[in-house]
Amino acid sequence: MKDLTPDVAVVVASHDRPLRLRWLLNALEDQDHDAFEVIVAHDSSDETEALLRDHPLARAGVLRHLRFAPGPGPAAKRNAGWRAARAPLVAFTDDDCRPPRDWVANAVRAARAAPGAVVQGATEPDPDERNLLFRAAHVLTQRVDPPDPWGQTCNIVYPRALLEQLGGFDEALPVAAGEDTDLALRARAAGVRLVAAPDVRTYHAVDPVTLPAALRNAWRWQHMPYVAARHPEIRREVLLGLFWKPEHAWILLALAGLLAARRFPLAALLVLPWARLRLPPYGASRRGRLRAAAELPGRAAEDVVGVAALARGSLRHRTVFL
Repeated sequence: MKDLTPDVAVVVASHDRPLRLRWLLNALEDQDHDAFEVIVAHDSSDETEALLRDHPLARAGVLRHLRFAPGPGPAAKRNAGWRAARAPLVAFTDDDCRPPRDWVANAVRAARAAPGAVVQGATEPDPDERNLLFRAAHVLTQRVDPPDPWGQTCNIVYPRALLEQLGGFDEALPVAAGEDTDLALRARAAGVRLVAAPDVRTYHAVDPVTLPAALRNAWRWQHMPYVAARHPEIRREVLLGLFWKPEHAWILLALAGLLAARRFPLAALLVLPWARLRLPPYGASRRGRLRAAAELPGRAAEDVVGVAALARGSLRHRTVFL
């Protein structure tokens, strides 16, 4: 393995998720394709450093890692990762993903069938954790049905030569919010095809979070207007060319209705389209309906913070993208 050029490099940017990262590395250790390398770039604790140093993949010469001082975003870490790679293909995934055994083999096969293209796989909530989708009011997970214009790095393969041509990820984007979309759109602008490969499937963690954590996650997306300003074509993928998420349009209508209801009580009905969209699916029982209704205020807070974050980014980047 050490003396042969691997078919593909699996590149991971990691930050303080040692347990999730261990599960990812264990899943990569079980792959049924052995001609690959793994590069993890992290700015985490000594626990993560020890994991990366002592994991069986490291002892086998498959895994290498790069340690950063705290602070750099995923764009900088991914760039360092792919630049350290030897393989002609680079498969990006996240430290909270857990691919099945055929992921690497399917990724190599799909990339070889579409030379020079960007190959996007499918991502779905981890089957072992899917029950958490209905047990917590706020969860973080990922679902991607390719082709998806957002180019999420949880499961996507780039030719290394293309990354060199494009200069990799834009490190001006400081958090995990839009840097992957920007790279995918620059690839498409350069005439590169985005090829859907649903057989290249991986599983994403389902993480229950508190309401404050959900609000912090919504706030970090303030950088998306930067992407929209740089790539106006992405507006074709969103509601009215303006609203990144449909719930953002409906929450603004709901807020307008609540304000107008002081003088025109029927205006309060403008809340209903948003509530119908965001009502959790807990069934028709009385208990399910009460629980769903109790969670609506938290979802409203998420959407309001999300719109506020995008409004802030819109002002900063002199474009309107909500």
